Amino acid sequence: MTTYGVNSMVAPLTRVAVRPPSLRGDYEVAHWAQPLDGALLLEQHAAFVALLEKLGCGVEVLPPTDDMPDACFTYDPAFVIPSGVIELRGAKAVRVGEPPLLTADLEALGVPVIGRLNGEATADGGDMFWLDPTTLAVGRSYRTNQAAIEQLRPMLAADGVTIEVFDLPHDLGPEFCLHLMSVVSPVREDLAVVFERLAPIALLLALRARGIDYVCVPEEDYLSLGCNVLAVRPGVVVMAKGNEATASLLRNRGVEVHFYEASEINKGEGGPTCLTRPIKRG
Repeated sequence: MTTYGVNSMVAPLTRVAVRPPSLRGDYEVAHWAQPLDGALLLEQHAAFVALLEKLGCGVEVLPPTDDMPDACFTYDPAFVIPSGVIELRGAKAVRVGEPPLLTADLEALGVPVIGRLNGEATADGGDMFWLDPTTLAVGRSYRTNQAAIEQLRPMLAADGVTIEVFDLPHDLGPEFCLHLMSVVSPVREDLAVVFERLAPIALLLALRARGIDYVCVPEEDYLSLGCNVLAVRPGVVVMAKGNEATASLLRNRGVEVHFYEASEINKGEGGPTCLTRPIKRG
């Protein structure tokens, strides 16, 4: 039985990598909102990890990394597919050291490296999610470019996976992070949460074509990352506390919702999906 491999956003999260924050680093330069309570940040991350373990996830806790404030967001620098891990290449200058670091950590955990982006290619994991087991949705954005998409295609094709591309809007511009997963999170095979105002039309059509209904995240929850929802198994999710409206809508659809305190973590604009690098689902 393999200990790695992912081609779903909602299958049971049996193995996942997280990285606690380090308090050594310039969080302001990394665009974290200020002031930041470092001790509370560490406490909230530890509680988040404990919640994942309580919900049955096998958590691999990686060492904190000095001078990389965003390294706690392990979803972005590398992407695990059925056959192994792809090292990505971030466009955000303060994150350039993260992809090789996370990829090496995953390789040490037994996940083979099957490819690396290079040259002009840039991509963040936050612009990628599984539409279905053989289709990876990729957002073309200020963070993920066409060169990366072209390099990813043959790596994924070897696993029988195709890419479906969705163009993201300008929103607040290149200095602010709008990922594809800023506007959509799958919850179970037939349900997702979506922030409709910024969602690509083609994405909404792709969900409907697959029989995936969606809950619309209210405006008041969007800025508190209410659209960033982590499924630990179908219909059981983790989300940042404070998104009561979205949670209520999900519960009305039979979804089990678990909150974690995120006042400090949210200052880095990363939710529960961002904080995790799934290694094995199912």
